Amino acid sequence: MAHKSARRLAGACPRVYRVPGRLLKHGQNVIAVRMLDTGGGGGMYGGGDAMRLLFNASGTTNSLSLTGDWLCKQSVSLRITGWPPADFSQDPSAPTVLYNGMIAPLLPYAIRGVIWYQGEANVGREQQYQKLFPAMIANWRQAWSQGDFPFLFVQIAPFSGMTPEIREAQLLAWQRTKNTAMAVTIDCGDANDIHPKHKQPVGARLALAARALAYGEKIEFSGPVFDSLKIDGTNVILQFTHLGGGLVAKDGELKGFTVAGADKVFHSAQAKIVGETVVVNDTEVSRPIAVRYGWANVPEGNLFNRAGLPASPFRTD
Repeated sequence: MAHKSARRLAGACPRVYRVPGRLLKHGQNVIAVRMLDTGGGGGMYGGGDAMRLLFNASGTTNSLSLTGDWLCKQSVSLRITGWPPADFSQDPSAPTVLYNGMIAPLLPYAIRGVIWYQGEANVGREQQYQKLFPAMIANWRQAWSQGDFPFLFVQIAPFSGMTPEIREAQLLAWQRTKNTAMAVTIDCGDANDIHPKHKQPVGARLALAARALAYGEKIEFSGPVFDSLKIDGTNVILQFTHLGGGLVAKDGELKGFTVAGADKVFHSAQAKIVGETVVVNDTEVSRPIAVRYGWANVPEGNLFNRAGLPASPFRTD
């Protein structure tokens, strides 16, 4: 008898496949594995001892590593066939499962507001998320029949796998959806951990938003938000809302800005605070047309307001 075992990273679930000895033939045999992956990049996960062929010969167990290059062929594309039937008992991300299991049972009860800290699963579908996220907020408000209750959410923190476009989708959702607030976490991320440990500022910023939206306190609850720009020769002058007493560069010179001309090639830019504006320029861009701030998977930016709140990443193009 022979069997192969493989450990898949998602859930670290060991997979063992047993092959009856009668199916083997003398000489060369081919191992073919057919798999369906609806939640990752496809292929087999593991390495080293995680993928091995174990076989019994004359009462002795022998081992052969299967690590290395495999031939592969796509047999079915879900883009053509459509999505396979979902096993609702096994997949919490299947449509309707989370809503019916965790939201619908709460509908008979009163609600003051929502705190939402998600969005990473929507990377790769950022344009869709610009519509999907506000639609979810509208759906929840309709379901509770309590009007436009406060909906507070956290912008995705810096991480190697999170695109600036997903943060932009969240920024746009906030700007286009009334009675919402967004806690910016550009200074709280970890490039190697989607669940960064620096949580205290996140909670503090959400608390400010709750005090402002849910309890009506006249306090600043957001960092600077890009509003408009003006081109003055080689300078781009940026204006912001939510000044919170004034703009500041936290811990040194202002950083995180890039600028581009008509060729759409962005260069690291010099930026400085002038009154209630930020002036951006670069010697390599004589005719600037667009500016970006914190536009990276793991952005670095230190534009804050005097209320101690960071500016959201943005692009003017």
